[in-house]
Amino acid sequence: MFKKVLVANRGEIALRVIRACKELGIKTVAIHSEADASGLHVRAADERVCVGPAEAALSYRNIPNVLSAAEITGADAIHPGYGFLSENAHFAEVCESIGVKFIGPTSENIALMGDKAKAREIVAKRGLPVTPGSPGGLKSEQEAIEAAQKIGYPVIIKAAAGGGGRGMRVVNKADDLGRAFQAAQAEAKSTFGNDSVYLERYFLEPRHIEVQIVADHRGHVVYLGERDCSIQRRHQKLVEETPSPAVDEKLRREIGRTAVEAVKAVHYRNVGTVEFLLDKDQNFFFMEVNTRIQVEHPITEMVTGIDLIKEQIRLADGEPLSFKQQDIKLSGHSLECRINAEDPEKFTPSPGLITRYSAPGGFGVRVDSAMESNALVVPYYDSMIAKVITHGRDRQEAIARMRRALDEFIIEGIKTTIPLHKRILNDPDFQKGHVSTTFLDRFLAG
Repeated sequence: MFKKVLVANRGEIALRVIRACKELGIKTVAIHSEADASGLHVRAADERVCVGPAEAALSYRNIPNVLSAAEITGADAIHPGYGFLSENAHFAEVCESIGVKFIGPTSENIALMGDKAKAREIVAKRGLPVTPGSPGGLKSEQEAIEAAQKIGYPVIIKAAAGGGGRGMRVVNKADDLGRAFQAAQAEAKSTFGNDSVYLERYFLEPRHIEVQIVADHRGHVVYLGERDCSIQRRHQKLVEETPSPAVDEKLRREIGRTAVEAVKAVHYRNVGTVEFLLDKDQNFFFMEVNTRIQVEHPITEMVTGIDLIKEQIRLADGEPLSFKQQDIKLSGHSLECRINAEDPEKFTPSPGLITRYSAPGGFGVRVDSAMESNALVVPYYDSMIAKVITHGRDRQEAIARMRRALDEFIIEGIKTTIPLHKRILNDPDFQKGHVSTTFLDRFLAG
């Protein structure tokens, strides 16, 4: 087992990894920017190294500085968390080349699946269902026009190296395609350093269903059920749940086996998430593979009893999977609400000093956060400051627990999205499980 793991991230996911390492008896190194010097994850680690100023490009995404921190502390492995360098194939490759284990997929896995247009090609050649779209990345506006004519409107333009809703544009008619194509390219270039984009058919009111997979170096792959991530704003997830209200056991097996086949096509290792669209007729289509631990991984942990971070670490150390497909039993229902430091009416950032912080608790409630009273929410990073996760015997109990937990959650000094989540939980369509990726737009308009 690794002796010392450097956690190349910040906030709640860094703290989550540090806690898992402690339980495994592994020493930890926290990196931090100048803005995060007093952060909770920094204090929780055995060692700490400042890797640069507040800007992420100069600190958390600064590969030479991160690797120098690993070298001077003698870390034999790096856990990237999510975001920042977690899906950077070059970073994973450099780690491999200098003998520091990257706790995640191989650099080849990340490169292949990180190019979402190429991932579609690979999966389609395997005979698996993919969303109708362009065969690969588009080199020009004219190629986009021709592809859209074949696919049919509406279409969605996506960054090939994208994620988090960046580099995406929905186009309803041909007259708007040129401007949208240029805007998506520009955003993709500025965000990911790669302006390659591709087209897909844009489905009206689909569900966003994703499948958690775990794979070892011996070629064994197991799926851990599905998560429904349909409630989104601008392609950013707000509420996730498992199992999906729209997926029965037969469909669960079909979509799970498809996810396994998709990652086997590239000899995938470690954890990953295979994302699908599910239409109103229960047809599902492959979208992409996220080659990292997901923000919403706790809800899968709650219904399976499997610690995904510990499993990541064991797999990276060369151990085989500690379970088989037949061992996976889904118990109850779990919800996650992402709490952002944002004005819940305007969705504008709300950084500042948290003057009072009191997290909820009780049976079936988990809070993943690195916040506390007198903590400063800085404006340089993602606005998510906490995740509230509940578990119940069924969906109704999980919702009731989430309502209770949000009522208990006190965050003062800044604005948060807690009021928005309370409203969503009380919505009749949500309570019936009648949601899609357009749910929030309708909800806010109403």
